Amino acid sequence: MAPTAETLTAERILEATEEVLRRHGPAKATVVDVARALGVSHGTVYRHFRTKAALREAVTKRWLDRTSEALAGIAAGDRAPEERLRAWFTGLFEAKRRKAGGDPELFATYSVLTGENGAAVGEHIDDLTAQLTRIVRAGTDSGAFTAADPAATARALFHATGRFHDPCYAGEWQQPGIEDEFTAVLDLLLRGLRA
Repeated sequence: MAPTAETLTAERILEATEEVLRRHGPAKATVVDVARALGVSHGTVYRHFRTKAALREAVTKRWLDRTSEALAGIAAGDRAPEERLRAWFTGLFEAKRRKAGGDPELFATYSVLTGENGAAVGEHIDDLTAQLTRIVRAGTDSGAFTAADPAATARALFHATGRFHDPCYAGEWQQPGIEDEFTAVLDLLLRGLRA
């Protein structure tokens, strides 16, 4: 049974939008396609998302938030800071590789959408670097790390590991030896942080 305007939720619209994007790609997917997939009028979709751009931004944010939420638990954990930092970067790299390799068409779609939605991407990066800052600060507070400015150090760590999480490098993530390269970079960074 198709949802009614009263029972249709923003989350259900975002799920349908993701499916429509997977099927049609970002260039051809329309709000009418989303409405058709839900069995409602396009006006009903517009009650939740005022514009097509707003819908695409929300779907992009939802996609990015999945990674942030998964990593938040690691950042807030009670393991030693060095172990947490290693687990956090490993989790980020694995999540990005899984997205790129598990559903390459959808990954390509989201690469287009993230290019359109700089605000959502900026918020995502701010969230990730805030998580890293918490880990670095915990390390400096415990005496495990030396970092005069935990926030600046977190941003530097994030940028230094870009090859392993920035989508522009996705083509390299399945190459032989990439795990060894990731470990070497992470080991180098951790050595530099140790007190």
